[in-house]
Amino acid sequence: MILKHLFKVALRWSSEREIEGISNKRFVKNHSISIDGKPDINISAAKAFKGDASLYNPEDLILSSLASCHMMSYLYCCSQNGISIANYKDDAEAFLEVNDDGSGRIVKVILNPIVTVSDSNMIELALSLHKKANELCFIANSCNFPVVHFPSCLVI
Repeated sequence: MILKHLFKVALRWSSEREIEGISNKRFVKNHSISIDGKPDINISAAKAFKGDASLYNPEDLILSSLASCHMMSYLYCCSQNGISIANYKDDAEAFLEVNDDGSGRIVKVILNPIVTVSDSNMIELALSLHKKANELCFIANSCNFPVVHFPSCLVI
């Protein structure tokens, strides 16, 4: 049986927003995303695309979603295999290519998860579960670019 879930966001933008130094020939890219019951997220374009560098941008958010979803899938796999994880960190990277016509796409994401386990006998299994976590990850399964993993494991 396939379970179906619906997620909703409300995006709000207005041309009335003005930022000092922005010419009338270019739209301000700042906007907000609202999700019922959660704080709003203020978003802009990346600085490279004339956005507000102090705000999150869509590329930040897709990379954050991939790293977060992989971690949650990985922790699920670890719990199913009796592995106790003390710490998890990831310094993830996304590679964006922009064409001459202004179109572009993320061509690859690299996740670099470092997990800390309490039992050195679990290192091999802990490392191997990243592959299963990637297979389970909702966000990675929705992408048309590779999500590569370079995991490492520490022992307390």
